[in-house]
Amino acid sequence: MGCDGGTIPRRDELVKTKKKSEEKDKDAAIAGKWHYCALSCTKLRPPIVSCELGQLYNKDSVIEFLLNKDTFSADVAGHIRNLKDIVELKLTEKNGYEDKLGNGGEYVDSQNSRYICPVVGLEMNGKYKFYYSRKCGCVVSERALKEVKSETCHKCGVDIDSSDLIVLNGSDDEVSELKTKMTERRAKSKSDKKGKKRKTDVTNVTESKVEVTLEKQAGTSKQAHFESKPGSISAGPSRSSKTTKVSTDALLTDKAKSGYSIANDANATETYKSLFTTHKTAQNRKKAHWVTYNPLYF
Repeated sequence: MGCDGGTIPRRDELVKTKKKSEEKDKDAAIAGKWHYCALSCTKLRPPIVSCELGQLYNKDSVIEFLLNKDTFSADVAGHIRNLKDIVELKLTEKNGYEDKLGNGGEYVDSQNSRYICPVVGLEMNGKYKFYYSRKCGCVVSERALKEVKSETCHKCGVDIDSSDLIVLNGSDDEVSELKTKMTERRAKSKSDKKGKKRKTDVTNVTESKVEVTLEKQAGTSKQAHFESKPGSISAGPSRSSKTTKVSTDALLTDKAKSGYSIANDANATETYKSLFTTHKTAQNRKKAHWVTYNPLYF
């Protein structure tokens, strides 16, 4: 049956099918990860850093984010707490590289990269896997790690382990695995810090107890030594043994009756004897008024 004017409608004019969702260009997405900062979306420029998840950033963008978290989206770099969570990459530049912008319809090779693997020469453009070491920051390709197996870094010679290698711009499964390792690493570091702090506190408490014990022992020995000297006056009861307090008058009276003299005591030192006026060093000493002068004849 025709419509107005005798036209016959077609099927595609009467039946509307569901449109397919637009798919993003995979090559463009990959090139964006390897040529642009994941945080600020600006072109990567030295110094280039990477996080524990293998994303690439401009270092100044990360610093700006840490100073003001509202500057960029926290969904991309929320796991970066400070500069210790990033590593500055040591990249190898390709000889004769020219950064062409493609103005005026000029053809631009999206696979052309500024950096290459220092071992096998593969370009770092997303077509091949690249890893960096958390210890030294050197970047090498996966092919170099497989073909030239070594326990040291291929570029600087630092000892590395497989747990220190982080894949750059990995797949979703690789990023999920890196998140798990990052969480375990941070939890272990936190527990180690608590253990060290607890050990330090216990050591400090033990040292303080030892110092107090030594001080008590030194004080007890000094008091016992003072009380054991002839003619000395007890300062009070000792902690090690109970002694009675001897008055000065009683002590002087007993010594006077027995005819004891410190000047003639062979056990007393010269320093102790010089405290009394009977010593030879006090014979010519100037004396004060007789009222205030207290001769220590003993």
